[in-house]
Amino acid sequence: MTTTYALAAAPQQTLAAWHRFVASGDGEVLRPLLAEDVVFRSPFVQSPIPGRTATLLVLTTVTQIFENFQYHRTFVAGAHDAGLEFSANIGKWQLKGIDLIRFNEEGQMIEFEVMVRPIKALAALGEAMGNRIGPQLLALKAGAAGG
Repeated sequence: MTTTYALAAAPQQTLAAWHRFVASGDGEVLRPLLAEDVVFRSPFVQSPIPGRTATLLVLTTVTQIFENFQYHRTFVAGAHDAGLEFSANIGKWQLKGIDLIRFNEEGQMIEFEVMVRPIKALAALGEAMGNRIGPQLLALKAGAAGG
């Protein structure tokens, strides 16, 4: 027996706006899509990165780093859960990945988890991100942890 899921209307609108953000890289398009307490899960660090400010920083930076970025498929796992398969290049490395997104009732993103392969492309992405926003991200994480 196959179960078919449909994304609720509000998350569908958010995903449409998400694709506009990815095309433009404009953080002002992204900001209202993220819940204030959104949690970002990076493929580089074990602990989640909490909050809208840090998530905005990560996602707007990665859109500047990825080359030839393209979504291929969307998977729906319930009214408020979606997965987006993507590919991109970082320098000489080609990567594939999945964005796993959970939405609240209002359609805002409350969880955003990224998985990337292969390891060499992930390492290149980690280096590029660290070079651009490493200190800022550490400060935001420390502030969110109360330290």
